[in-house]
Amino acid sequence: MAGLVDFKSEEEVKEFLDNLGTEYSYQCHREKDADGCHRLAEYLENIKKNFEATAKVLKINCEQNDHSESCFKLGAYHVTGKGGLSVDLKAAYNCFLKSCLKGGKKSIDSCHNVGLLAQDGCINDDGKPDVRVARDYYNKACEGKFSPSCFNLSAMYLEGLPGFPKDMTQALHFSEKACELGHIWACANASRMYKLGDGVKKDDAKAETLKNRAKDLHQKQKESQEITFGL
Repeated sequence: MAGLVDFKSEEEVKEFLDNLGTEYSYQCHREKDADGCHRLAEYLENIKKNFEATAKVLKINCEQNDHSESCFKLGAYHVTGKGGLSVDLKAAYNCFLKSCLKGGKKSIDSCHNVGLLAQDGCINDDGKPDVRVARDYYNKACEGKFSPSCFNLSAMYLEGLPGFPKDMTQALHFSEKACELGHIWACANASRMYKLGDGVKKDDAKAETLKNRAKDLHQKQKESQEITFGL
């Protein structure tokens, strides 16, 4: 549509959105553009609220075009059963794994989800956790500065799991890394470890510094969640 859109005009907005959908559909189905297909999926999801159609586009774009963001979103659809898909955690795992390995905006989130599903025993027929797969993909996401993965690694080393012995040195390492990335509970855990001398030489000053960082992060989190109303 030529010219600027008057967003106060319902008719002009409708025409603009319809044209947008037509453009994305053309990019996807005629030009075979994977990014265009993902834009179409987001259009169908967010504008049209047609989740069944969204799921179909995501499935094609992930399975045929290996589009990382579409694989991530398709994985999320399989987790919840959205868009008429069955809840299928193995299918979700495969989608997240493809997104993780492909790279892209959601690849780090996908690597973390691979770790979660592996740790929860969702990838094996016997339902047993695969802690080594979980560790590997948490590591990958942690290296990408995804704090929940660093924290989960610290918890695995802190608690110990079958076939995965406790390692307090590693637990502290990943707790401090997650803390640096802004994870409140990681700061609290690292503080406690320094306070008790658990896996590290006792250091009250370091423990206090980490405890204060946890408090500061918690306060900032509260402030960001507060809604202020102007007069």
